[in-house]
Amino acid sequence: MTTLLVASSGGHLKQLHSLRPRLDGIDDGATWATFDCAQARSLLAEEDVVYVHAQPPRDYLACSRNMADAIRILRRGRFTDVVSTGAGVALAFLPAAAALGARCHYIESATRADGPSLTGSLLRRVPGIRLYTQYRRWCDRSWQYRGSVFDPFEAEAGAPRPIARAVVTLGTQEGYPFTRLARQLVGVLPDGVETLWQTGSTPTDGLPIAASHSVPAATLEAAMADADVVIAHAGTGSALTAMEAGRCPVLVPRSARHGEHVDDHQAQIAAELDARCLAMACAPEDLTLEVLERAAARRVVVAAAADRFRLF
Repeated sequence: MTTLLVASSGGHLKQLHSLRPRLDGIDDGATWATFDCAQARSLLAEEDVVYVHAQPPRDYLACSRNMADAIRILRRGRFTDVVSTGAGVALAFLPAAAALGARCHYIESATRADGPSLTGSLLRRVPGIRLYTQYRRWCDRSWQYRGSVFDPFEAEAGAPRPIARAVVTLGTQEGYPFTRLARQLVGVLPDGVETLWQTGSTPTDGLPIAASHSVPAATLEAAMADADVVIAHAGTGSALTAMEAGRCPVLVPRSARHGEHVDDHQAQIAAELDARCLAMACAPEDLTLEVLERAAARRVVVAAAADRFRLF
């Protein structure tokens, strides 16, 4: 058996990497297919990786280029199983893999708390692809429920403490700046707080901050572990990284109305994690020092091992 693990960079890659030890039904050895970026090189440093074209959301030209690469990669590797957490790159690989006789598994992103994404809706029409949701409430005959990437976490109360160190991560996806959050935080974070800013495509000209476009995964994880508070756009990857570091992040959803993402799915994940007490959801305009201090007083700990995620 040979497995190919496929994911776009960012939250999709982080989810698949976090789920990988729990996947039941595939071999231990695997090859990864993702985009070439600092996150992938850091997260998959010890893995067998093939890099494909970066594929922005709903970029069908990039999808067609990756489909040609997918056929070449699949034929060369003779993969028996292909697993993907999306996003659009799953459209390039899974239909081709199914046509070549591989067992195909699509795990819908945990951001989709209320129903499938556009990628999931399209893949539902392709014969031979097994579909999985991370939410029991919308599983049906097409979508099987096997658990969630959030299952290994539970909340634990902490003690109030001052904020001396903070981490702000706005994600690294190109083309979707989150200027509203950056400007709000400049006015909210107290003077003297040591802050790591990962700002991605958000312009920071004129803001009194030392910003980095992207930060290696290991560096970001270490900074979050040392931080008193983590503030992040409501991306699954950022949330998972914060929780793995023992932090209850403040999650601020992007808004499609403000041109900050293709839709409002980040509001779904922020609400879901807030309900689980694993994060605090907050709109940019409602972000205050009091909110940050409440978040600093909360911790997230890793619970007992979660159930296996069965793929058959």
